[in-house]
Amino acid sequence: MSKKRKRPIWWDWDLEFTPHVFKRMVDRQFDELDLRLMLERAFDHRPDVVEGRWILLTRHRERLWEVVVEPDNEVKLTVVITAYPVSETEE
Repeated sequence: MSKKRKRPIWWDWDLEFTPHVFKRMVDRQFDELDLRLMLERAFDHRPDVVEGRWILLTRHRERLWEVVVEPDNEVKLTVVITAYPVSETEE
């Protein structure tokens, strides 16, 4: 995991949720409020393998989670792509 860094400017932009993340909310049993709290509590970030996307590290239900976001500089929105628990072998 990368060293803790200063939060980028897009961290505090308004959020937009993709249809994919809404589907994952059902599959992984969390809701929009849970996701907003995860984002608020995120403590680290790193670039994703997809250029322009970032992975935020957070906790939810006493587990480590990753939330994938894609900042949209043109409209100043942070688009939430997906969220998933990190498997215990990766913690």
